[in-house]
Amino acid sequence: MRPKKFAVVEARERSRGRKRVVARLLASIAISAVAVGTTQAQTQRTISYSIPAGSLDTALTRFGATSGIQVLYSASVTQGLRTPGVSGNLSSQAAVEQLLAGTGLSYRFTGPNAVTISSPDQAASATDANGATTLAPIVIKGNRVTSTIGEPPAPYAGGQVATGGQLGMLGNRGVMDTPFSQTSYTSKLIEDQQARTVQDVLNNDPSVVASNSSGTPHDYQVIRGFGGYGIDGTRTLNGLAGMAPLFFPSSDYIERVEILKGPSALLNGMTLASAAVTGTIGGSVNLVTKSATDEPITQLTTRYVSNSQIGAHLDVGRRFGADNEFGIRFNGSIDGGHTPIDIQHANLGTAALNLDYSGERARLSLDFAHQSQKLDPNGVYVNARSIGSLSSFPRAPDSSLSLVPSGSEYKTNSTIGMIRGEVDLLENVTAYGAIGKQRSEADLDGFEKIRLLDGNGRYSIAREIQHYSRDILSMQGGIRAKFDTGPVDHALSVNLSRSELTYKRAESEGPSYIIDSIYEPVFPLMTSPADPGDPRKSSQTTASSIGFADTLSIFDERIQFMAGIRYQEAGIDNFNVTTGLLTSNYDANAWTPAFGLVVKPWENVSVYANYIEDLRAGAIVGTTYANAGEVFSPYVSKQYEAGVKADWGQVTTTLAVFQIDKAASIAIDDPLGGPPTLTQDGEERIRGIELNAYGELTPEVRLLGGLTLLDPRLVKTEDGTLDGKRNDTAPKVRAVVGAEWDTPFMEGLTLTGRLTHTGDAVVSNTSGLTIPSWTTLDLGARYTFNSPWNEKPVTVRFNVDNVFDKDYWAGTYASGFVYRGQPRTFRLSTEFKF
Repeated sequence: MRPKKFAVVEARERSRGRKRVVARLLASIAISAVAVGTTQAQTQRTISYSIPAGSLDTALTRFGATSGIQVLYSASVTQGLRTPGVSGNLSSQAAVEQLLAGTGLSYRFTGPNAVTISSPDQAASATDANGATTLAPIVIKGNRVTSTIGEPPAPYAGGQVATGGQLGMLGNRGVMDTPFSQTSYTSKLIEDQQARTVQDVLNNDPSVVASNSSGTPHDYQVIRGFGGYGIDGTRTLNGLAGMAPLFFPSSDYIERVEILKGPSALLNGMTLASAAVTGTIGGSVNLVTKSATDEPITQLTTRYVSNSQIGAHLDVGRRFGADNEFGIRFNGSIDGGHTPIDIQHANLGTAALNLDYSGERARLSLDFAHQSQKLDPNGVYVNARSIGSLSSFPRAPDSSLSLVPSGSEYKTNSTIGMIRGEVDLLENVTAYGAIGKQRSEADLDGFEKIRLLDGNGRYSIAREIQHYSRDILSMQGGIRAKFDTGPVDHALSVNLSRSELTYKRAESEGPSYIIDSIYEPVFPLMTSPADPGDPRKSSQTTASSIGFADTLSIFDERIQFMAGIRYQEAGIDNFNVTTGLLTSNYDANAWTPAFGLVVKPWENVSVYANYIEDLRAGAIVGTTYANAGEVFSPYVSKQYEAGVKADWGQVTTTLAVFQIDKAASIAIDDPLGGPPTLTQDGEERIRGIELNAYGELTPEVRLLGGLTLLDPRLVKTEDGTLDGKRNDTAPKVRAVVGAEWDTPFMEGLTLTGRLTHTGDAVVSNTSGLTIPSWTTLDLGARYTFNSPWNEKPVTVRFNVDNVFDKDYWAGTYASGFVYRGQPRTFRLSTEFKF
């Protein structure tokens, strides 16, 4: 009888070289003798283990990944059990014995690469009245080491961060085996923090400054000092470029939010951000969608956000088939009401469906998602270029104050469809492919930005009507293969990618009006411009590439060296939106190499270094500048990084030092008060230090946070005029410290807190004017108890963001723009399981 529930944990086999060939030859002569001998050799071969005390389920997953052995057990066997862990050079048999110590469970090696874990009840029921042996239903926990379809890498101690994540063309990799800085936030963190959008999740990272979702439809983020919009394609969905929703992606259907810091051209291919006007080279974000788990999921969450936003989120997942090979997962949510910003009303709706097939040699996944948002009035960004001569930046107005009148409506929606597949051509060769399409639209009838006029808070606004649409087609494919050449193991990857973006726009703007004070605005009756009609094609962007990489490892992967190169091409055609005629175009191409090294002097310590390049197509100057339409030359950005990662058992710490160089875009103000001129002059050079920590200090206390220090400077500018000046967007310091405490005085009650400090940031790199530093405190609590009607857990969560209701400028972008921080916000939810 085949098991009805299973998931797969399969770690790569260790180097056996000639032994494997000999075993295959001997198998044709004496198969049974070889099977016994191989099993004994596998169980007695020593491997260095460093698995901390904690959840037995998590520990067995890490054991499988380290040893290359499949771990089979019933879904209910490990529930609630903890292990003392295992450390040192041990045989597989000895490691399993230590992991199971004190649990009452037994084990049996059923082959050279498989061990079955069972309880006494299962062992007793294994033999029927006729003496026939029947195993109880079992679960093969985990997934293939590099597979990106199926269950993602297991959570680390504390459950807030994962033990690994997707590394582009290299597939899923463990943190300790990655020569880059990467953090993967889990759905548990998303739920416990009541994070509504991906931006809310990014705010946990000290290397990221993310604009929050309150008030504005635009999601801007700064990673390692370099900024970019979500609409620039700096996010991927399940590893596919351009498929993440372009406006504030909802986190309701997201299993993981994975941040890879630094350029990622080799790993992810050339994204549309690389070929568009802006885009961040400081890092990229990959979103992993939820898929069906082996255990059925039926979960309803009702929620409230101040001032009066009420909503609900439904999450349902099931697996079907003789071997649970078919899965379906649906997430849907709707929220609406008044936000913490005065007079603002918001509506947000999402629907996402994942279908998957997990066969013995093939895996397939389909995702469909739709997201819509409506804000009235929408929040605005503040253009502060014209006040660069001030000695200090004006103080921030009340964060809950609307700077534009009601009736300013901003609507966005995104619809996504994508399909991914993997096929194991051989035991050690996997081919994969993915294709997706996204259609997004944005419509504004109101105000998108304001222009600050002086230090007293006078500003001007003009009503606008804007219609935008973006159609993105993205695809990729490749092969991952593993093989040995003597003492050296190889993990070879080949990847091809292509993305196409068609951008359409229609805009009109009415007359400007002067508002006397940003602190007490009084709005006159304003004239609305004529509707410009349907959006017309403005640009066509293509980005394609082919990459090759090989990871060589020796001494049981204690030393790993990754080398790769990618050929990238980018092309942009710009059109006159009135006549439809081509106005400008250009193509760029480059070979961009990357190298990475991981050395493990001890099993729990990884020392790493990397060098990576990234092609950037030159910017096309936007309409807010005097030289609108000018096309800059393409350039190659570079990163140098080194660091150390240490897994202390229940806590992991990482330290990284890096330098990133890119061509600088500098806005030169017009002395007569006209629009500034954007130039490409010199380089932006950012040097930084990052320190991060996460995990369990004790079984009751969890830690998540870190510190980032940056030295952002302009260098090699014309005649050295701006050399040494700070570039915009990059704060010199950012620290985030979060903690959770399971209280001893009330079972099921957990208290949470997060302290965030962000240093001052330059508004304009020509003036040197800065917004002041800011610090906020977030507090929360959650209480879990069993429902009286179905004995399943009910969780009530309460969070307060910006507890002291601080008014502050949260960040800068695009050399002269600033945005406000989020006002004090209350979040309340109740989660029911059925």
